[in-house]
Amino acid sequence: MTPDRREKEKSVAALVAPDILDLLENEPSSIAAETEELHPADLADVAELLPRELVPRLLTALAGPRAAAVLEYLDEELRSEILEAMDPEEAAVLLAGMTPDERVDVLDEMDEQAADEILEAIPAKERAETERLLQYEPDTAGGLMTTEFVSVPESQTVEDALAAVRGMARAGRREAMGTVYSVDAHGALTGVLSLRELLAAPEGARVADVAWSEVVTVPVTADREEVAQLTSNYDLVAVPVVDAERRLLGVITVDDVIDVIQEEQTEDVQKFGGLEALEDSYMNSSFGELLRKRAGWLMILFVGEMMTAGAMAYYQEEIATAVVLALFVPLIISSGGNSGSQATSLIIRAMALREVRLGDWWRVVMRELPAGLALGSILGLLGVGRVLLWQSLGLYDYGPYYIRIGLTVGFSLVGVVTFGTMTGAMLPFVLRRLGFDPASASAPFVATLVDVTGLVIYFSFALLLLRGTLL
Repeated sequence: MTPDRREKEKSVAALVAPDILDLLENEPSSIAAETEELHPADLADVAELLPRELVPRLLTALAGPRAAAVLEYLDEELRSEILEAMDPEEAAVLLAGMTPDERVDVLDEMDEQAADEILEAIPAKERAETERLLQYEPDTAGGLMTTEFVSVPESQTVEDALAAVRGMARAGRREAMGTVYSVDAHGALTGVLSLRELLAAPEGARVADVAWSEVVTVPVTADREEVAQLTSNYDLVAVPVVDAERRLLGVITVDDVIDVIQEEQTEDVQKFGGLEALEDSYMNSSFGELLRKRAGWLMILFVGEMMTAGAMAYYQEEIATAVVLALFVPLIISSGGNSGSQATSLIIRAMALREVRLGDWWRVVMRELPAGLALGSILGLLGVGRVLLWQSLGLYDYGPYYIRIGLTVGFSLVGVVTFGTMTGAMLPFVLRRLGFDPASASAPFVATLVDVTGLVIYFSFALLLLRGTLL
């Protein structure tokens, strides 16, 4: 959803909220009828604008399934606060009406004691289903899946299967009604077909005859990144989750996959910025957590920059002898850091999309090495041009050795940019090989690493080209 669209919906909610508030105070029994045309997400926006003590009254005024649907769209912090303050039996009624995967997510967000009390009050069938899903890690396929899917025996006729699907739809909510899975007598997944294909199947045909036998599945222990990648590669709207015996355990719907993609991208962007990924949204993160997540990397980067200061101190005699060299230090180290940041961003994203794997490191070297040399040559020519232009225009007098100074800057830029590019490209491979997240090769980390080596390269060229002149 675009930011403009979201802001527009928020403004609509602001217009509706006063009317809802008035109904809550004077005629709460009419709220369900008055709001039946509103999407649950819009009603959740309205609820977030109300005084917090009135939100439970709004949920109570809505019909059970409607209230549960609104609850799914509420801000996580507000939702937990409301449910923890409610009587466990009342909260259990709301959670029982939610989809199984959303119900599990809500319980995971809550205080453990309050969650246990509510879980005990949930009806036996829903409680057993919820406890089974709670056994899986949140970031695995098992933690993402819902058990509200449609499956029919492969031996059934099309007519019997349609009658069974119709009965399921009438009996209650199903998240993945558009996809029908066929299973054998042991519950093992054997095929898949869309509801449209089932409707269009020849009369008298068996489900096994019309279902697609090549079904893309994920194991229950699969990581959420693998689920997202599979969904993207095969353009799926639902991914079946199976156990070791290929028994169908649940389905991951595309809306949950979109949430996963958003969370993964948020995590990577935060790591690119040189901090640990936040466990909650920015506004819901405590001040202490924000400090803790940011301070660690800042201290590491600070220590790295101390090495840069050490390198400057090592060459202080040369700098004192030829002060002109200090003018180009920011230019040199920023060029190396920028080129390294570009390379590491490209490789990390390629790894995330499975375009690049560990075994492709040599191919990456063969692409990035000439790229680094070319980019360094471009910047080197600009650096030489700057020295010559300023000398000719009289903007700065570099002395009689301005050509050597220009060459020092030019060659240094070629070396620093090439080194920065190669470092930024290879560091994600090293981290992946060591078992770390490649996103940890964040732009600030690469820039800090290249700063030190950039100074060494720069002053090495200076000593080589300017000895006997300025030095």
